[in-house]
Parts: sequence; structure tokens; C-alpha cells
Amino acid sequence: MRIAVAEIAQETDSFSPMVTDLSDFETYGLFYGEAMLERMRRVGPIGGMLEVVAEQSETVELVPIVRGWASAGGTISAETIDRLTGRLVDGLRAALPLDAVYLSLHGAASSENDDDVEGCVLEAVRRVIGDNIPIACPLDHHANVTQRMMRHANVLVGHETQPHDPPATGRKAARIMFEMLRGEIRPTMRWCKIPMITPQDQFLTSHGPMKQWFDLARELERRDGVLDVSPYPMQPWLDVAEGGWSVIVHTNDDEALAQALANQMAEKAWELREQFWVSERVAPAEAVQQASEAGSGLIVLSDTGDSVYGGAPGDNTVVLRELLNQQPPDLALVPVIDPETLGIAMDAGVGSTIEIDLGGKVDNLFSQPIHMTARVAAISKGVTVNLADRGICDLRRTALLEVGSVRIVVLDHRSFAINHPILYTHLGLDVGEAKMVVVKTASNFQFFRPWCKGIIRVDSPGMTQSDLTAFDWKRLPRPIYPLDTVENWH
Repeated sequence: MRIAVAEIAQETDSFSPMVTDLSDFETYGLFYGEAMLERMRRVGPIGGMLEVVAEQSETVELVPIVRGWASAGGTISAETIDRLTGRLVDGLRAALPLDAVYLSLHGAASSENDDDVEGCVLEAVRRVIGDNIPIACPLDHHANVTQRMMRHANVLVGHETQPHDPPATGRKAARIMFEMLRGEIRPTMRWCKIPMITPQDQFLTSHGPMKQWFDLARELERRDGVLDVSPYPMQPWLDVAEGGWSVIVHTNDDEALAQALANQMAEKAWELREQFWVSERVAPAEAVQQASEAGSGLIVLSDTGDSVYGGAPGDNTVVLRELLNQQPPDLALVPVIDPETLGIAMDAGVGSTIEIDLGGKVDNLFSQPIHMTARVAAISKGVTVNLADRGICDLRRTALLEVGSVRIVVLDHRSFAINHPILYTHLGLDVGEAKMVVVKTASNFQFFRPWCKGIIRVDSPGMTQSDLTAFDWKRLPRPIYPLDTVENWH
């Protein structure tokens, strides 16, 4: 079997002023050819696929072409997506003949020229390989499934959990692909689009309505002939022409069953729609106070409005301002992305006192810079770390600032490590001594699990805030729940 392997993945926040360019992909891992196979072992969906390849009794020849993965951010520049797609297309032409294409995508990427990047990429691949070569795609379950994606892919498998397990999704998609190539199954995809969007508050699959919905998917997968049931609760800040939730069902050559189960899943989502809007968010001032008054152990303050993993710039100052105002008695850890301030701290050196305007430079719509005097406690000129399934991450330069009980780590770019303990430990801090830590994410708290005694979701305004009515929606199909009254969702 001769299989081409590629990955082009990014999650777009349509309301972010940032533009995602090639440097963002280079930061998180832009690899070509054989380097992909070396760098991607046990990392992401491709890492999962490589595990399944090792299980096969047949000889499998992999043709790695390009791996471009960028963290969630603003709209992708036209030049960047054209370059990545061009590299993929050229590689496929050179790789022919092929038995299959394994193409890892996110599902919620949007570019300056096309708000359906995945559909665009799949269409370009299909033009090269023709209609008879199967394309198997692992997706993030926050994908926005489109008609083009359904038309050009043979397998679209989403994550089963939030927090995600990308290697597991890669394994699942790969096993379906190999069974198809051996003629053991004939995957048949059917789907249903659901006219609704919901905030991030109930996105965890461990409890609440999302658990009910994903549990139903696993239950339906136990039926004879069902290969996969993938729910797709679209990430909530994607303003595109085909936006909305969806579900895809793969069966073994049974169109009627696939459509019936897709409809059943959609009905369940619609039935739960009001529960997906239930919120436990706490106002910033109250959140800081609650964390201060909590018992022993680390309290995670989830800065929901500035989720870097959701596409926000990471320089929102709302929660930081409250910490500085209240000056809690115990240690508080906060990350802020601000290249300008970092430069000042690096020039001043350790032990210096600097006067700065911190943060609020990119997200100056929902927050403003904070004028402060801070002591430079530590600096790092660069460190490279291995972040488990996310692979190698270059933290580049960082600085640790002290303002009373608050410790602020200033970064010069958006890094996946912004929500990892390594951000603090590499500068000499002991996370176990802190009373609270601000994380720029709404759901990936697992990295602080060894110390965490509680989580508070802060209702912070920002470019990933949960109040979706605060945004100016321009392309989303209407009517859509809950922005409009939907009389009959079908």
C-alpha cells in the first residue's frame, strides 16, 4: 500500500484582528518529507496513524509531504494557505500512483480568500488524485463541516473527548482507512447540519450536556455496521457562510442507517440546546476574591475571554487588572504576551525596576494596557521543550515580572506552552507554592492537575468570550439558535 501523508491545520477566530501567516506554522512545526515521520511520532493524529501503520501485516509505504500546524488564531493569509496547499498538491503529483491519502485537518480554518479552508484543500487534493483514491481525514471535533468537505473526503473522523486526544483520533481514522483499502468495509458517510452555536462553557465531554451527546455517539457506535459517529460542536468564534453544529455518521455500506443515526444525534443536540448555554462563569472581581478565600491548593482562573487555544491574542488584561487591584496575600501566576514589554525587561536585566504599559495592545477592544512599575525577577533567552502530544515547542525569550504577590510571565509570541507549568518552572518558580494561576484557555486545565484544587471560569470580555451576542456576526447563516428564533430547525 502506498499512502500519502499530510497535515494542514489551524483553528480560526474570525473576531481576532491577528492574521495567521507562515511564521505561525513555523512556530508550531512546519515539516516537509521524511522529517515529518521523525518529528511526528506519538504526536497528533499523524502520530496515531503511524502506530496503526506499525500494526499492519501488509507492507505500507508512506509518502510524507507536508505538515503545517498552527495554533488557533486569526484568519489565515491568502499567501500562506496558497503556499501550503501548493506544496501539498505538488507533492501529491510527484507521489502518484497512490492507494490513499491520509490528510489531517482541523475543520475550522478560514482564510482571507476562502472561509472553508478544509473544503478548499480537499478539493485541490481531489483534482490531483481523481475520484477513485480514498481520502481519510482526522478532524478536531470543533470543526465546521461543509458541503465541500463531505463531497471530497471519504472519511471524516472527529475527536471523542475534550480535552482532545489527537493521537487516538488519528488511530481511529487510520484503522477505518486500512480496513477500507483491504476491502473489508465500504465506509458510507451521511451527515446532518444543526442551525445552532453555543459558547465554550459546556464544551468539556466529562460532564453536562456535552457528555450526554458524546455518550450517545459511543452508544450508537456499538450497533452492527456502524464504524464511527462524530459529533461536531463547532468552535464558537467562526463567522462563516456554512457555520453551525453538525454530526457525521460512518457505516459499512448502509446509507439509510447512517442518515437515521445522524438525524438521531442532531435531534439530541437540539433537545439539549438550552443546557449548552448554562453558565457557571464568575465576574473577574468575584473570581479573584473566591480564589483568595479558597482553602489550600492551587486555584485555576480560566480567562475565558482570552483563550489562546481558541484564537485570542493572549494580551487581555482584565483578570490581571483585578489581581493587581486586590493584591491577594498569596502568590498568583499570570501569563501575558507583549513583545514590547519583554524587550524593555530584557534590556533592563534581572533585578531592575521598570515602568511599563503591559498588555492590551492587540486586544484593545475589550481591554487596555496597564501602567505599572515592576521588578524584573528573571529572564530566559530561550528554551525548547517537548510538550507530549503537541511535540517540540520553542518558548523563545521570556521574562518574569514581580508586582507585589503577582508574578507575570511575559512572552513575545503565542505558544502552546502558555498554559503549561513549564512556563513558570523554567523561570525558577514552584507552581506548588502558588495560590492561583491564570490560564488562557477555557477547557485545557489538565496540565495543572497535580496541584489543582479548584477551577473558576472567569467571565472576562475578550475575543473568545462566551457572550456570543457581543460579536458582530456577518456571514453566519441565519436564522440560527440562539441569535434568532428558529421555528423549525429541520
